[in-house]
Amino acid sequence: MRLLLVEDDIMVASGIKLGLADAGYAVDWVGSGERAQEVLTKESFDVGIIDIGLPGIDGLELTRLLRRPEMANPAMPVLILTARDALQDRVQGLDLGADDYMVKPFELPELLARLRALLRRSQAANTAVLSFGSLELDTANRRVSIAGADGLVATVIEIGPREWTVLEYLMIHAPKPASKDKLLQALTGWDKEITPNAVEVYVSRLRSKLEPHGIALRSIRGFGYRLEQTP
Repeated sequence: MRLLLVEDDIMVASGIKLGLADAGYAVDWVGSGERAQEVLTKESFDVGIIDIGLPGIDGLELTRLLRRPEMANPAMPVLILTARDALQDRVQGLDLGADDYMVKPFELPELLARLRALLRRSQAANTAVLSFGSLELDTANRRVSIAGADGLVATVIEIGPREWTVLEYLMIHAPKPASKDKLLQALTGWDKEITPNAVEVYVSRLRSKLEPHGIALRSIRGFGYRLEQTP
């Protein structure tokens, strides 16, 4: 999952990024409302984490602006994360389009739990289960399985967090191919802390787990990968 963190305090942003990255999220960070608005008109994220006290466009105004239809993902779930704990601020933030409101200081386990809840609600409102042939990706319960034939019980396949990210991206875009650059961005955000070759590693791991069940990850030379069913 790819998150956008909008926070002007570098130390706070660094701590949040580290905690979220350790939990398996790809996190991009910007330090102003103006920069966030620019990014959100071009790129889509799964969740936005927004501070209120930003320079220039504050977090409340940014929350209102990002709901405009010209944004890349106006339905993006938003968690306001701020030191402001007044009732008026909480009410205004939620009324302007935020989905949750959390007050600093906070504990990382609670932030992670709130993010999981936002993602579950967002996915339930769209498609909770992605399917490609017999392959099923249950985004709410984080389960990958091969549907059983003739009433047989489905086979659950264990995959790691980054393998999940690659597979989810491929299934969302199937049957169209996904570029290696887009897969890398989904894995790491802008920081590109892993090399493009790492994408090949995760694809290779997925192949070994899916091909025995009739699902192939076809390489497209010079571009990326595509899910295909094998005979």
